[in-house]
Amino acid sequence: MDGKHNCVKKPPHSGSRFFNYKQYFSVVLMAVADSNYRFIMVDIWAYGSTADACIFSASRMGARLRANQLALPKARRLPGSAGPPAPFFIVADEGFALTYHVMRPFPKRGLDVRRRIFNYRLTRARRYVECAFVILSSK
Repeated sequence: MDGKHNCVKKPPHSGSRFFNYKQYFSVVLMAVADSNYRFIMVDIWAYGSTADACIFSASRMGARLRANQLALPKARRLPGSAGPPAPFFIVADEGFALTYHVMRPFPKRGLDVRRRIFNYRLTRARRYVECAFVILSSK
């Protein structure tokens, strides 16, 4: 899951609501993509000045995820594991809150080797949504 700022002309009487930290006016496309670079959930409404985590929290997809209404598969054991079932989750960056169905990397300070490897692998999974945005932009 990630958000992409899409440049817009400043709407009349909008003040700085659309002005983002990248110093231009934008509307944010919040999306979840699968491993085939397909968008499976999108939300387009947010002002450019709003943080991704706030956008997701206030969105319908965020509300549906919190209410367990997204029809995610039930938790299962990981292949080759005898441990407890692991839930399915959405991979996000460090700007999002860690919840039962949203996985984010560990904070970057003072990481041991195991946590650095975890962050690296999680970041590789998150690249799918970033690449899906690049593919969309190139169209």
